[in-house]
Amino acid sequence: MSKTIQYSEMKDSGIKWIGMVPASWNVRTLYQLVTRVNNKNSDLAEQNLLSLSYGKIKRKDINTKDGLLPASFDGYNIIEGGDIVLRLTDLQNDHTSLRVGHATERGIITSAYTTLRSLNPKNSRYLYYLIHAFDLKKGFYGMGSGVRQGLNYDEVKELRIVIPSQDEQDAIVAFLDDQCAQIDAIIADTKTGIETYKQLRESVIFEAVTKGLQNNTAMRDSGIDIVGKIPQRWCLRRLRFLCDISTGNQDTQDSDPEGQYPFYVRSPIVEKSNTYTFDCEGILMAGDGAGAGRVFHHAHGKYAVHQRVYCFRNFRDVLPRFLYYYMSCLFSHEMDKGSAKSTVPSVRLPMLLNFNIVLPSNEEQVLICKYLDKKTALIDSIMAQKQNLINDLESFKRSLIYETVTGKRKVV
Repeated sequence: MSKTIQYSEMKDSGIKWIGMVPASWNVRTLYQLVTRVNNKNSDLAEQNLLSLSYGKIKRKDINTKDGLLPASFDGYNIIEGGDIVLRLTDLQNDHTSLRVGHATERGIITSAYTTLRSLNPKNSRYLYYLIHAFDLKKGFYGMGSGVRQGLNYDEVKELRIVIPSQDEQDAIVAFLDDQCAQIDAIIADTKTGIETYKQLRESVIFEAVTKGLQNNTAMRDSGIDIVGKIPQRWCLRRLRFLCDISTGNQDTQDSDPEGQYPFYVRSPIVEKSNTYTFDCEGILMAGDGAGAGRVFHHAHGKYAVHQRVYCFRNFRDVLPRFLYYYMSCLFSHEMDKGSAKSTVPSVRLPMLLNFNIVLPSNEEQVLICKYLDKKTALIDSIMAQKQNLINDLESFKRSLIYETVTGKRKVV
């Protein structure tokens, strides 16, 4: 970390989210420092398509066949490197996105976004960090009155901000660019480590549920490409013969934050309900959406279950825990087959009923589950530690940006 100290003389900025600032800093209104960019892309004069995602402005292939892209980009806004892009739409529903990006190149971006250009290009990077800090404080959600779907430039331009001397701006920007780059590099490495452990976890489960725990055992071909060879004594059974499968019967409108029972929808468990449709040990699996055939939960007890979630119960010749491990590891490969793909991923019941399960004896299933419970708990603990590190680093980065651009830390 570069050396930082506090300013000796402070004053009240009069701005609630900023508070005290160095006595030498000036208070300004945003429109005094920026102008709105309104440069339509007529006749496709510019074709470098840009998008704002997770607070970063990135290139996007204008000729891609994926995603929802308009037929013509004539109405898009031409922006330049140094411009500040604000996504001020969907404020009512999305309270987590980062809404401020800093352009590094000329290109086009949807005119649904508000683009600001600093009247003095030297102020651009500092202003970006300051507005980004406001975004991190979730300031845009508190602007205007009532529940707002979005904001426009006439509202944003009245935002009051603070601005130091040019030399201080330059020092702040250099400091934050350096520190944020270091933090981002550590976060990226840590995320890579988590992905590595995820792959290790899947590999450990795969080996255990398809090869068993004994070495030097006689093997035979399973007839399933992804599985390969299995212990000779193991058998193959279709899922229809191992348990009963049905869907839940509740919709999200039935949820109640004050309810007694966890409400299981297509991905994680969310909210609660006062009624339940599942009351046993079993497996809940997302039936559609991004988590279709990939999100599983080994359930015990009472749950309210969404109508597009599959419930596995009444098990025969298979332990619920073993089937949970097997399905969570291998069913995603079934989803990746061409026949399982669609615009909205979904699992058809016949696909489930006819899915082949490699089945060891009940005694081996018990041993495999105990082994996997221990192994996966260790791997999950390591991943949780890494995720906690990421959370701590992101929290520190947010504090660092806020404290520096509002004069709580002096960079020397």
